[in-house]
Order: sequence, then structure tokens, then C-alpha cells
Amino acid sequence: MEPLDHLEHLDKQLVDELALVARETVRDELREQTRKQRRTAMLYAASGAVALYAGGALALAVGLALAIGLPGWAAALITAAILGVMAYALRGAARSRHPHPPAHVHGGSPPAGPPGGLGLTYPPPPTEAPRWPGGDPEGPHHRA
Repeated sequence: MEPLDHLEHLDKQLVDELALVARETVRDELREQTRKQRRTAMLYAASGAVALYAGGALALAVGLALAIGLPGWAAALITAAILGVMAYALRGAARSRHPHPPAHVHGGSPPAGPPGGLGLTYPPPPTEAPRWPGGDPEGPHHRA
């Protein structure tokens, strides 16, 4: 046994100990960050729920105020129309913040749209028929 063999064993122990301490430190730090993010997420969720109830109460108040001079069904219809216009405006505001570049900007052709002009896209038709591995695409039930 050479005089440095016992130092090699100590080096390995030291490296293992340092790795263990580093893992525990990183794990504790991640736990702390996760705890803070979970608390923030719960507060946002609670805020959203309270805002939803506040919006419902506001819609009810608008409907009741309109019902003073109108029939109940007309007040409800006007309130629903107001909420629909607000939802449409909010959706438009959200879309304008995150514009998506068209596919033809990155190369290729612009996407094809449906004949109705709704803006929905679909893939181009295949140029050839699909090939079935192992034989007849019709299967044995079509054979005479």
C-alpha cells in the first residue's frame, strides 16, 4: 500500500459529501421558490374568483336598473348584449398584444382558408393517394 492511497479515499468522500450538500442546497432553494410561486398563484386565482362574482353582481345591477323602465326579458337581453360586446372587445385586445406572424413569413405559401371566409386554416390536400403497407387497402371484405 502506497502512502497516498488513503488520501484518494478521502478525496472521494469529500467529493461525495460536497455533491450531497450541493443537492440539498439546490433542493431547499427550489422548495422555497415553489412555495412562493404557489402562494402567488393561489392569490391570483382567488382574485379572479372574486372578480368573477363582482362582475356577476354588476351585471345583475345593470339588469335590475334596466328592468325599472323595461320588461325583465328586455333588460336581461340588453345586459347580455353589453357583456357580449365587452367579451368581444377584450378578446380583440388580447389578440392585438400577441400577434402571430403568418406562416408564409418563415417560408412557404400562405395558408389556405375555407370557402366561407371564417379565417380558419386547413392543410392542403395530398398530392397522391396514401399507400397501404402489406397489400390491398380495401381489405379482404371487398374481394370476390
